[in-house]
Amino acid sequence: MENLSRRTFLGKIGVSASVIAVAKPPLKNVSKVVYEGEKLNIALCGLGRYAGYLADGLEISQYCRLAGIVTGTPTKAEDWKKRYNIPQKNIYNYQNFDEIVNNKDIDLVYVVLPNSMHKEFVIRAAKAGKHVIVEKPMAITAKDCQEMIDACKKAGVQLAVGYRLHFEPYHKELKRLGQEKVFGQVRLIEVSLGYRLGGENPKDWHLVKEFSGGGPLMNLGVYCVQSSRYVLGEEPISVSAQFAPVTNKTLFSEVEESITWQLVFPSGAVCTSTSSYNCGIDRFFAAADDGFFELSPAVSYGPFKGRTSKGELDFPTINQQTTQMDEIGKVLIENKQLPTHISGEEGLKDMKILEAIYEAANTGKKVTIN
Repeated sequence: MENLSRRTFLGKIGVSASVIAVAKPPLKNVSKVVYEGEKLNIALCGLGRYAGYLADGLEISQYCRLAGIVTGTPTKAEDWKKRYNIPQKNIYNYQNFDEIVNNKDIDLVYVVLPNSMHKEFVIRAAKAGKHVIVEKPMAITAKDCQEMIDACKKAGVQLAVGYRLHFEPYHKELKRLGQEKVFGQVRLIEVSLGYRLGGENPKDWHLVKEFSGGGPLMNLGVYCVQSSRYVLGEEPISVSAQFAPVTNKTLFSEVEESITWQLVFPSGAVCTSTSSYNCGIDRFFAAADDGFFELSPAVSYGPFKGRTSKGELDFPTINQQTTQMDEIGKVLIENKQLPTHISGEEGLKDMKILEAIYEAANTGKKVTIN
């Protein structure tokens, strides 16, 4: 594979390579907008596929609006300018991005770039005095995560990670069922997410370790780790992990094709997960002392479907991106502190676990998680 520098990579794709997605998000919300006050002005940094989902969500957001973009592709900048009526003064590239410090019409930068670029642009946005949301995983190392947290604190801005499922009704119910022990102590969780790659470009940034930091664990596995943590309300204490065999050496010359791991929690609960680019799976199941609860589809963009040992789960299908932005927007408009469950510190916790999973898989040993 060609050894691409970060700048060469940006020039080749303009950070426009499609973000690999599990499924298309649900249709736009049709609920009547009731809030007519001040809105939070958002600039999207990186215009891949997921940025398109965010833009659609922002169009119907009550508390936020798409006000600016950052892209390395001039044709894409022109297209988005026309499509979303973005003023020219609110359009930046990766070289002049720091000039955003002078733009009072941008309140927050949402970083939707390849994983290895998260750190640089979060820190640059913070130094420009802008609040920041960064897509998951927060970075490619725990050290990078800490530097991002420190930079935002030093600049006096707030940092959030794009944990869309924290605001989704089915997942809020999973959290309640687990943490309130509605069916007793949860003993076992199985949660996995994967889809099959075949004819993709091996230079897609998700498959280049320099930019992704790893394979499906760094893209899909975060959701699995997250759900086990917020359903149990505990932090894992150890992990064992195994790489699956590589069946497509052309695509997976740098990153894993599939990985399975087992997290052990202080209560004795065990969570087994697989993240994969070799097969389709999207499932959550929790077994407790007095019953069970499950979702399938579970941790993708939905729409979700679930049940418990007492019957079906039935919650409204929402636009996950709109709901996430509204919840964050409300807090920042009111000059309040963002909740800890979507904070940079939360992203740091996830990254430490991802690093431990890779260590366990590479060594074949159980790894203690501090």
